[in-house]
Amino acid sequence: MRTTVLKNLRGALPEKDVPAVEECATKLYHALPRQEEIEKNTVMVAYGGGKDSAYAVAFVRAVHLALAERHDETFKLRVVTMRHGGMPYQVMGNIDRTYRALGLYDDPNVELLLVEGDRVVPFDRDRSMPHRLIAFNRIDMLMSGHRTYGDGRASFCNACNLNVANSFGVAARHGDGVDLIITGDSPQEQRDYAVWIRQLARGAGQKPADSKKGFKGTLETLDGLAQSYFEEIHGSENVERVTERGVTSDISTALEFFSIYDYTSYASGAHWRLLTDFLGFVFDEIAFNFTESDCANPALMAHFRGLRTERVYKRTYQEGIAQYVDFALELMRRKHFPDHLIEEMENRYRTEAGVEAMRAVATQYGEDAFGVDTTQLVCMVYSPFAGGAANLHDYIAGERPELLAEEERIRALLAGKEEDGSLAARLERTSGLSLTDLRALHDGPLWSPYAEKATQSGVLPLVMDSDPHKKIIKAKRNPEGDEVLDRVAGR
Repeated sequence: MRTTVLKNLRGALPEKDVPAVEECATKLYHALPRQEEIEKNTVMVAYGGGKDSAYAVAFVRAVHLALAERHDETFKLRVVTMRHGGMPYQVMGNIDRTYRALGLYDDPNVELLLVEGDRVVPFDRDRSMPHRLIAFNRIDMLMSGHRTYGDGRASFCNACNLNVANSFGVAARHGDGVDLIITGDSPQEQRDYAVWIRQLARGAGQKPADSKKGFKGTLETLDGLAQSYFEEIHGSENVERVTERGVTSDISTALEFFSIYDYTSYASGAHWRLLTDFLGFVFDEIAFNFTESDCANPALMAHFRGLRTERVYKRTYQEGIAQYVDFALELMRRKHFPDHLIEEMENRYRTEAGVEAMRAVATQYGEDAFGVDTTQLVCMVYSPFAGGAANLHDYIAGERPELLAEEERIRALLAGKEEDGSLAARLERTSGLSLTDLRALHDGPLWSPYAEKATQSGVLPLVMDSDPHKKIIKAKRNPEGDEVLDRVAGR
């Protein structure tokens, strides 16, 4: 079976990748701690389900099989997928087809795992999304969005990036642990990322872990940042929620990364036939959105921008979507997406009918994946409760005029100075958040894209300011067309 898969894989890989596999196999072999007992080494690779990670898994599988061809034995390969609310079933289908094409299901020296929070389970294409995981992602999205006017990166990516780091720790310590982690990042990119994390920690008033501790130290530093970040988002009194969002770091200090960057080409046009013909990768309308081919959340990020422009700025939904599309298409070009995929994405939003069709898709997806409806999302993009309910009047005047007479009672309720079960229930329905969470928003910060950098303190402003996936634009923030500098951010 291995011989057949390797032969077929060599035929499907780009021509220049075939000798690169052999070179990489030699270098990886010498990086293994137990070279004389190669089968006792475990090598881990993350597979998010997107096009780049599918290619990486295929390349690593070729290395895995090349070593088996040379030595009659090979290392144990652990392939790990972190599940989250933004991962639709279509992504699980792409992963399943990749595993079948690479013969991974039938190889006893392969582990295929799902990480769901702190739980590790065998990969199962048809495994339902755990309700606890949906609730976990939902509350992060709503609380982050309410603190940032529904900013795309803050609403989804900040928490997700910390969850990814945690999944690496969880997966690396699982069972008997792993000896190496494969990465597609170059050594320079890895160093830059570690430096950025340490700079964030210092900016947040924290002491980074000893750099000699390697990846374990990076995870420890990220854990400190995660605790501070989620305390800002969820409130310092929500100790249990903040604690369960920490980053796992109890792994060996000897654990290192092995980069395949120098042996591979991540421009998907170079391995298009491998992706679509051999691995059966499908660029689905739900799973493929802008720069992501394993996540539907960017469609919601665009939707948030459209809603904010329509409801808060009183302009049009199409105007906000156009701002996001311009930003995201530029990002796709910077990431060297094939022209036909950029054109496909551009065509989705080219016409008014297309924008309305994607609005319906995003609305339904928000309800299905996170259990939030349009009323609750509109509430979120106003950010009416955070920062002492700074935007409460604008929200109820624009969306809930029947509550104008109750504004002072709402403020007293949010400040904990009054108890009113009926009024609390109305706010909970319109926001999708409990009164406890609304009060946490009230007592905590509100980040603003308009404020001077020096006036905003905390981990969230540090992350937002250093985020490369953003664009500063001039936006018309009222019907009269008055312009203000604004931020568009996402994936």
